[in-house]
This record gives sequence, C-alpha cells and structure tokens, in this order.
Amino acid sequence: MPSRGVSKVVYYVSIPRYDLLSLGRGFLFSMDIRNVAIIAHVDHGKTTLVDGMLKQTHTFRDNEAEMNQTTILDANPLEREKGITILAKNTSVMYNGTKINIIDTPGHADFSGEVERTINMADGAVLVVDAAEGPLPQTQFVLKKALELHLKLIVVVNKIDRKDARVEEVVKEIEELFLHLATHEDDLMYPVIYAIGRQGKAWDPYPEDMNADADLTPVFESILKVIPPPKANADMPTKMLVSTLDFDDYKGTYAIGKLTQGTISPGQSILLLNENEKVGQYKIEQVFTSVGLKRVETTIAKTGDIVAVTGIPDVAIGQTITDPSDPTGYPTIKLEEPTLKISLSANTSPFAGREGKFCTARQIHARLLKEKQTNIGINITDNPQGNGFIVAGRGELHLAILLENLRREGYEMQVGKPEVILKEIDGQTQEPFEEITIEIDNAYVGVITEELGKRKAEMLDTFTSDRGVTRMVYKVSSRNLLGFRGDIMTKTRGNGIFSTRFIGYFPLGAHVPKLRNGVLIAFETGKSTGYALQTVQERGKAFIGPGVPVYAGMIIGMNTRQDDIEINVCKIKKLTNIHSANADIAIQLDPPTVFSLEQCLDFVEEDELLEITPINLRLRKKFLTSVERNRVDRGLSPKV
Repeated sequence: MPSRGVSKVVYYVSIPRYDLLSLGRGFLFSMDIRNVAIIAHVDHGKTTLVDGMLKQTHTFRDNEAEMNQTTILDANPLEREKGITILAKNTSVMYNGTKINIIDTPGHADFSGEVERTINMADGAVLVVDAAEGPLPQTQFVLKKALELHLKLIVVVNKIDRKDARVEEVVKEIEELFLHLATHEDDLMYPVIYAIGRQGKAWDPYPEDMNADADLTPVFESILKVIPPPKANADMPTKMLVSTLDFDDYKGTYAIGKLTQGTISPGQSILLLNENEKVGQYKIEQVFTSVGLKRVETTIAKTGDIVAVTGIPDVAIGQTITDPSDPTGYPTIKLEEPTLKISLSANTSPFAGREGKFCTARQIHARLLKEKQTNIGINITDNPQGNGFIVAGRGELHLAILLENLRREGYEMQVGKPEVILKEIDGQTQEPFEEITIEIDNAYVGVITEELGKRKAEMLDTFTSDRGVTRMVYKVSSRNLLGFRGDIMTKTRGNGIFSTRFIGYFPLGAHVPKLRNGVLIAFETGKSTGYALQTVQERGKAFIGPGVPVYAGMIIGMNTRQDDIEINVCKIKKLTNIHSANADIAIQLDPPTVFSLEQCLDFVEEDELLEITPINLRLRKKFLTSVERNRVDRGLSPKV
C-alpha cells in the first residue's frame, strides 16, 4: 500500500487510538484532514459502506461490539427499525496518517434538509449508486447539491454482486446524470469504484473475480487523491458556520461545524452572528473533535477540522461563531421550503390523558420548539383556525418520523389530514409537484397506470428492461399523491420500488376526489365484542379485535361502500337457557387491519383526526356524534 509520509504513519501506530487528540498543538498541526460526505439515494448502501470504513481502519478494538454490528451509525431506534438514515452524522477514521471526517447523510427525499445543512462541511463527496437500481430521484438531488458547492466527487457503484446488477448501464446512466447537472468541465472528472459494501470490498477497475480477497483501500486512496484538504486559513481569526446541534444533560448544547478560519480553544471569547447581525458574546467552555464514534476533548482544534464546542446556550443552526476582531458572518444556510403541513393539537378524545405523560398544549408547544432547533426542515406556527399548531415539513415520512418520536417520548396529541402548502406566484395560485419514479414487475404495470391515471399524473418516460421490470417516470401534484404509498403497496403486494423528487410549484391542477371508501364508526362507548365484530366483518374490514376499548365516533373499520356507517361494536349476545356465554367461542373473525402511523396519515380524511398516544393510534371523526356531523354537512354549527 503506498505510504503518505512514513514519519506520520509510524507516529500514528505508536500512539493509543483515543489519545491522539490529547497530544496538543504539535500533532494537530502536522495531521492531514479530509472532510467527505457520503451521499446517495435511500437504501443504496451509504451507511453499510461507512461501516466497512470504520472496521477496516480499526476504529474499534477487535473485541468491541461494533465490529460485529451493521449500520453502526444508525443508532436511533427508528433508523434501525425502518432501515434508513434519518439524521446526518459525522464520524472520523485515520488512514495513513490522514484524518478522514465522514459525514453520513440521509437518502430519503423527506430528510433532504439534513443533507442541505451538513454537506457544506464537506470538501468532497462519495456518491454511492446501486448497481441494479441505478441513479434515482434522490441521487439527482444530492448530486446537484454537491455540484452547486463545487465538491470533488468519487462515484462508488455498490452491490455489484446482485443477480440483477447491470453495471455498464448504470455507469452510463451516471455519466448522463453528470452531463445533465454539471456546470463546469471539471465536474465530469470523477473516478468510478466498484464495491460490495456489505463485504467491505472495493475495486478499481472492475474485478474479474468478486470472491478474491479485497478491502476498501481503493475508496480510501481515492479520497486522499481526489478530495482536497479543507479550504481553511489558519492565520485568520476564528470563524465557523454552525451546521448542526447536539444536546447533553451535563454539557448543554454542542455547536458543530467546520472550522474554516483560525483555531478555537476553551476559554476563548467569541461572537455569535446571524450573518452580520450580532446575537451575543460568549466564552467557549469545551472543544471536541471526532475520533471514531466518540467526541474527544481537546485543548485546541485545527483549522479545517469538524469540531463541536460548548458554552453557547442559545446557538442556532446557520449562525456564525467568530472572533470579536472579525465581526462578519457567513450567509445563513438556505433550505428548500416545506411542501406539506398538518394541524397538531392536544388530544380531545374521551380517552384523553389516559396513556400519555405529556398531554397539554403547553407541553407539546415546548417540545416542538426544541425540535425546531435541530430539525430546521420543519416550520411551526399557531393554528389560525383554532387550538393547536400547524407543523410543516418536507413530506409524509418527515412528519410521521417527528410524530413517532413525540409518541415514544410520552406525548399525546391529535393530528388532521396532511395538506399541501399552496403559494401565490405572479398572481396565480400554485401547488407543489413531484417527479415520481417507479420500478415495478411488468405484471403490475396496469395497476400503476390505472392508479396514477386516477391521480391526474402525467407520464414523462417509460422503459422496460430485459429483466421483466418496467421503470416509469411521472409528474404529479403532491396533493394528488397523498395516500399513494399505502394504496400501491397493497395493490402490488409490496413488489417494486418508488421514489419521489420535488420539482417545483406549478399552476393549481385538477383535484382528485376522495378515492377511499367510507368508514365504520363506533356507535357507543364500551369494549368491542366478538359477537358485534361479526357485523363489522360483513360490512367491510375491521381495524380492531374483540376486547378493545372504543368510544362513540371512533373509526373501527373500512366500509365496502362509499358512505360511512355507525355500528354498535359493544353489543353482546342475549343469553337464554339454550345459548350459553361460551357460544362466542365458535365465532370466526379475520385478523384486524393494523395501520402504522404513516399509513394512518395516508388514510385520514378532512373530517377525521388521528389520535396518537404512546400506546395506541386511533382514527376518529372530528365530530363524534351523528347529530354534530349531520349539522356540519348542512353547513350549520356542530353545536345545537
């Protein structure tokens, strides 16, 4: 393996791993740094590639648990459950005397705010593309952001061991994408590496034998060769753009970013700026840099490194930390605006307060304001039409993850149907549109075509491969796309993949009427019985089983017809001298349909609410009695 300075290598291997940054100024200023972002579409193997990089550089001891784990950086329970990266994270490895700061970014379009705010810490990026799926909408989004920042790119064609891999075609598709997005001829000069991320193997050029011994050395060597050192000036006064925040019960708020000028040390006085507007003057308490997955305290941080500092309690993402001698700030991070909103308020159902620890509007508001500090992709405002708040985000998954996090923390709330955010542009009402790419088995092409036809989608492209898979690209309004995920997963039995990309605002188009059937509504409060659920089963699909507490106005099933029906699901069989209480044992009920939180958001209609507690998800009507609903339908006040 080629060496990048023998003295540095010897120095590195002779020192215990986690004592590197305690050596002081001399070592820090002799160490090379590379800041690289790992970017890709969801599920193309970014986090798995980072796993291999961490293990190959022996960031962990051989007996540490991480050596046998996968998706090491995705420590959040929701990330592990869903198999996606939600929060951008940074770690570091040492390779041949060079510290490589790695920023692992989300791949799902709904979390593109995480990409936008963290990618500015990088000086280059590794673009990971699946060898079978090729470039998809989020691939285009993250590549466009990287090229706008003039980052040097390395392409990794991952999963080349897949049976349906089409490596040559994918490489050509990547070339076409670069040609489409590049703004300078230098953007087209990128190396291509072929990898099997889950095995920790990479090759340059394409391997003749994938079973041969290999590791990720080609990736590391490309990073050192292609990615430039940070553009930073050690002789200038301290300056750093805050790209992310973290919190600790003991140390308070961590402000994290790339130190673009000077050095920073504990006890140093700094100014906090909103661009060029002074927010306050503070004193740095502690300075940390990354060593593997750990934050290690240091007495001085090197220019160009990604650092975390404490001592600034009111800091926000996008602000600038600077030396008082240079009171100028960086431009605030610009994000694409949210396109979807929901109303959120304290729970008002008859079961309110039974299952949550935090149930009041004041507690919910305080938690949302805390979320806004780190999740800058959301907007929170008071609801002008009543109690509660309007929470706006990038998409259904973005909002669902927020609600799921609140739920797991013990919050109890209710939310309405997601609505798109309309804009007045040049005197015309416009709505957000998305480009949706679908790869589906040929057997389900008709299903997709029919469903998107109902939703007024416009086909932009279609292609059928020799593998019996069709790729279709449509343009459709975000408003008409609501609920599509759940519907199509059911109708195609989970076959195929689809992904979306926000493409801008266009004139308001035709709105799709309600596509869903009516619902079955509980008539009275009590506990459901198997005897009563037989009637539900005859009418449609049940959402609950026997013995479940219900209240009047709660949705307990889906009707087979378009209208809503009230059903008494608490009634019991009348006992006689012939029929005994054990007669219910013979009742045959189908398993109830249980929705996830995302599916509930897809399902709910304008006259309905979703009740969210730490224990249960309940769908309900906004107005619980039939009298109130009838009055609203006639344009009257719900209260007599």
